[in-house]
Amino acid sequence: MRSASQHSAEAQPGTKPAGGLRERKKARTRTAIQAHAVRLFREQGFAATTVEQVAEAAEVSPSTVFRYFATKEDLVTTDLVDPVIFAAFEEQPPELSLVRAWRGALLGSFARLTDAEVDTERGRGVLALTVPELWAASLGNITRVIETMIEMSARRVGREPSDPLVRHTVGAMFGVLLVAGFDWIKNPELDIVALTDEAFDRLETGMVL
Repeated sequence: MRSASQHSAEAQPGTKPAGGLRERKKARTRTAIQAHAVRLFREQGFAATTVEQVAEAAEVSPSTVFRYFATKEDLVTTDLVDPVIFAAFEEQPPELSLVRAWRGALLGSFARLTDAEVDTERGRGVLALTVPELWAASLGNITRVIETMIEMSARRVGREPSDPLVRHTVGAMFGVLLVAGFDWIKNPELDIVALTDEAFDRLETGMVL
């Protein structure tokens, strides 16, 4: 995963592409390639689907696919929503607590996704949980996301990333989000925005049973 600043310079799902026509076209192409890839992988199986088939569905060349996604696995494991969330976090009012800042960033970013983008995100999750090689690749991404959240959180509260309180707070947030995400992936009738909101409600009240 690239840094938040690198990501925020590119258009992502749930945002209006920045820059001119060329940048908007690149953003649409990237999103379309991933959407077609996820659809084909779910319909035909990850191993049985070729990059050439993905390229044909997206109406681009295989070389264009690899220009946006370095490997076949990256077509699934690359998260185009994370940078939107990171950018939204940086824009949260300074008076908000760390947990409320992440809550606002996540809920706002999820709420702006189109139905098609939500379907792609859920499809990515289904594939990551059911295809062994994708699960292994996703674990590395999860680690990088957690470390990015820790670094951004530490800057916001004026502490070091090694501070146990920062790390444990981010760990608690990521844990409830991960479980909410698993529930959503397993049950498409659930609303990811509502699940995330409920997860943060429980987190902020101490999750007393």
